[in-house]
Amino acid sequence: MIDWEKLSADFLVGKTVKTVRYMNEAEAEHSGFYSRPLVIEFDDGSWIFPMADDEGNNGGALATSSDTLDTIPVL
Repeated sequence: MIDWEKLSADFLVGKTVKTVRYMNEAEAEHSGFYSRPLVIEFDDGSWIFPMADDEGNNGGALATSSDTLDTIPVL
């Protein structure tokens, strides 16, 4: 069985966020998305962005723990 939590932690823990931006139209088109999700880029050159599902059918929103921004939407 794959330990997704460990793999995710190994990839994310200790990284520093360098930039936060929305995916541009060319990137979204290349990905086959009709929505443009938030892209989080790290200082080591790696990145993450939300998807609607694990098949990559579209970009997704992010839920947060913020009292003033409970959801980061897609564009």
